Amino acid sequence: MIAPWGKASFVANESLYYNIHNLYAEKKSKELDSIFGKYHKAGAFNGTVIYGEHGLEVFKQSYGYADFGDKTLLSTSSSFQLASVSKMFTATAIMILMERGKLNYDDNLTRFIPEFPNKKVTIRNLLNHRSGLANYIYLADEHWDIEKPITNEDVVDLFVKNKPQDYFQPDKGFQYSNTNYALLGSVIERITGQPFNIFVKENIFKPAGMNNSFIYNLEGDTVVPHYVPVGVSGYQTRSGRYVKMQDNYLNGVMGDKGVYSTVEDLFRFNQALDNGILINPNTLADAFTPGSPVSKSRKDNYGFGWRIRSDMDSTVYHFGWWKGFRTYFIRDMKNERALIVLTNTTKGFSNELLWDIIRKDTESEDILSVYQSLPK
Repeated sequence: MIAPWGKASFVANESLYYNIHNLYAEKKSKELDSIFGKYHKAGAFNGTVIYGEHGLEVFKQSYGYADFGDKTLLSTSSSFQLASVSKMFTATAIMILMERGKLNYDDNLTRFIPEFPNKKVTIRNLLNHRSGLANYIYLADEHWDIEKPITNEDVVDLFVKNKPQDYFQPDKGFQYSNTNYALLGSVIERITGQPFNIFVKENIFKPAGMNNSFIYNLEGDTVVPHYVPVGVSGYQTRSGRYVKMQDNYLNGVMGDKGVYSTVEDLFRFNQALDNGILINPNTLADAFTPGSPVSKSRKDNYGFGWRIRSDMDSTVYHFGWWKGFRTYFIRDMKNERALIVLTNTTKGFSNELLWDIIRKDTESEDILSVYQSLPK
């Protein structure tokens, strides 16, 4: 499906540029629909896709079911659990608070959570996954009644009471861990006095126009529901069958996961970042700055809520998986392109498919060459 022409202005030859763009979009749409349609027919893709360039939608489409039981079809406005792609929203919330003078990246975590046992961990360590803290999921599995929902404050209490062994001293290594972003969620709640989901809704979703996005949590629940009652259902494939994934006590923790969104809303988020709607460009640049020493042997690095490709110029991304969902968000900032794919099954394609798409020739090169040849 070809998306409508977005808002853009050109001093001269606007109508010709418009026609060139639409010809390109039609060609690109057919190409991407062929790719994802093939994987869908082969049973390797059930989900939604959006691809854009220069702030404009070029292609968006849905394939398959939101619910395999009642055969409810997906649409590009269907809300998926984003899994770890949620972390970019937590990082954005932290950057918003930094701009408002509520925190500094090098503040110790204990400035905001005084009872936390490790006194040397900083906000920056958490953002960059360089805290060395133990994984709260393993800690909860050992010390929590998994029939009861667990909250962010419960996670803090688990660390206070059990004082688990750190993997390494803060800033002495890199280890991706959900603990870091769960604790950032707690920091946001302690600073603002608001539930994390409300702060993100008011300060990110609403300003960005993300009207079909929300954060799922188990607030107020005393037992874990059988299934998540909102959004698209997640599925695991077993013996060729799609089995709906049940709810989980860990869904009560916010910051590391829990955001539900659509490809359309995520593209709006992408535009909001490009246009400085949420945070200013200088602040955003921090999110795309490597947090660990750069090494030739390292394929990527980690900034604030984004992974950074070391072998591709100005390209950042995040992927995620959680309870039947797989999610993908790639930003090629040099060529102003974004590719967002949301799926609700564990069976899927190789990530290399998406990298192959993002590496292809850009619209900007096609259009710019024609535009520059026009008489002025």
